[in-house]
Amino acid sequence: MAQTCYYEVLGVERGADATAIKSAFRKRAMQFHPDRNQDNPDAEQKFKELGQAYEILSDDQKRAAYDRFGHAAFENGGANGGAHGFGGAAGGFSDIFDDIFSEFMGARGARRGGPGRGADLKYNLSITLEEAFGGKKAEIKVPGSVSCDTCEGSGASPGSGPVTCNSCKGAGRVRVQQGFFTIERTCPHCHGEGRTISDPCTDCSGQGRVRRERALAVDVPAGIEDGTRIRLSGEGEAGPRGGPEGDLYIFVNVKEHDLFERDGADLYCMMPIPMTTAALGGDFESPTIDGGRVKVSVPEGAQTGKRFRVRGRGMSQLDASGRGDIRRRGDLYVEIQVETPTGLNTEQKDLLKQFCEAGGGEAACPQSRGFFERAKNFWDNVTDGR
Repeated sequence: MAQTCYYEVLGVERGADATAIKSAFRKRAMQFHPDRNQDNPDAEQKFKELGQAYEILSDDQKRAAYDRFGHAAFENGGANGGAHGFGGAAGGFSDIFDDIFSEFMGARGARRGGPGRGADLKYNLSITLEEAFGGKKAEIKVPGSVSCDTCEGSGASPGSGPVTCNSCKGAGRVRVQQGFFTIERTCPHCHGEGRTISDPCTDCSGQGRVRRERALAVDVPAGIEDGTRIRLSGEGEAGPRGGPEGDLYIFVNVKEHDLFERDGADLYCMMPIPMTTAALGGDFESPTIDGGRVKVSVPEGAQTGKRFRVRGRGMSQLDASGRGDIRRRGDLYVEIQVETPTGLNTEQKDLLKQFCEAGGGEAACPQSRGFFERAKNFWDNVTDGR
């Protein structure tokens, strides 16, 4: 039966260097690894072919022999007895395999076994704009897994304990011979933990953790913004059988406010004022986010959209350490909206008519006067063009 060219197996050209060969092997071995293709019976054979091809082409002497004689160089004892007689090739290739697949198998430290880490948790926390300004200590209740009190997280019934796995001797992984090389897999008996439990705890069924709602206090700093994520290390799910806890991530949602709109550390407030105040000028009070008031002076003839800046009366600001400081604040911008009076009585209407007759109509409204002058020019141009 004809054998496939090793260069074709790896998908590289004959002149490929060592880096290209290793990269091609890594990519295809990831694709055809038996652990990733448990439903594909052809994957294991393909994986073996990849290993054979890499074993030959990654060695300069073996590659030179292969380039000259092809597969015949390794048949009938040629080149030191062929691919199966390379003086411990299985162990050598295992080292190569460990190096290449450190990411796929997990870090070497992780392969020594031990309970897994608990899952991270997410919690959505809604607060008001006032609470975002001043900060708060929020009390939250988080459902999740916690360490079992009965077995103290070990998963074993009281008076007993986990024992070292006989299959992997506590390593959490076992070596499996596949063809001429050896690969590592998670131990099927202890599932990578390196320990087994013969007498499981009845309260947690040997998991070392139980479901329970926990109450936590969360410090929300002053000046926090909508969408901010707070990480509480070790407050996530408990790990199985004494494994380390995950983390808790709190996503903060700042509710919309009835009076203020926020832009970073600045606040914006829309303030309606009477037509008379806008025309004659005057003072009014604007609310502030800290519950106080601030006086704003309006000059004569103020128009809708005029904005007044009040320094240092906006939101609190976070410092470099992420802590809020209500002494460091943004600004408050108050924008006026001139309100047209409605529901006038007869006397009030007469007074407005007198105002207009006294020249208080278009003559006192420069924006209206300018608009109508531009409109008149527009109409004249349209008429002249016909």
